[in-house]
Amino acid sequence: MIAIIDYGMGNLHSVSKAVERLGYAYKFVSTADELLAADGAILPGVGAFGDAMKNLRELGLIEPIHQFAASGKPLVGICLGMQLLFDSSTEHGANEGLGLLPGRVERFEGDYKVPHMGWNRLTFLQDNRIFRDVEQGYVYFVHSYFLQPTEENRPVLLAMADYYQEVPAIVGKGNVYGMQFHPEKSGTVGMKLLQNFAELCETARTT
Repeated sequence: MIAIIDYGMGNLHSVSKAVERLGYAYKFVSTADELLAADGAILPGVGAFGDAMKNLRELGLIEPIHQFAASGKPLVGICLGMQLLFDSSTEHGANEGLGLLPGRVERFEGDYKVPHMGWNRLTFLQDNRIFRDVEQGYVYFVHSYFLQPTEENRPVLLAMADYYQEVPAIVGKGNVYGMQFHPEKSGTVGMKLLQNFAELCETARTT
């Protein structure tokens, strides 16, 4: 069973329908016990970084998410959920993140449209099991903040997109993954990435 973490700020419907279409069981979870019993977990997110961390804190989910990640079971953050995996964000002031991956999330700055909204092509930087049978195709982004690439976090950058600069699109370290775009809205490429993640969850259940 795949846990979809419900903390009041995720697009739960579209994510759950995508998992359902792939034929995998899921459950919306908002307690530590429910989360830790799952084979894998999705941390979705729509909204502001600080509000999301506040909700996770009030639900008592921050430490359980750390425990889940430490267990070796697959965890993926989507859109804002990916940003929450990192150390901090500058959205509406300084905000501390989950700190599962190194880096800071900052706002796009420049003479171009913000938010970044639309279809952009992935470029894979590393081989990873999440990319099995996935083409370097186009995926759908909607965001105003992005992970700043640095030498420190370069090892966790799995795929990039381009929006007037390098934009980390997929990140990962061990069993922890993040996708800045919406795979559930990204056609064949996005659905195959979700399927590969779900297969990792299934493997975790049987090992």
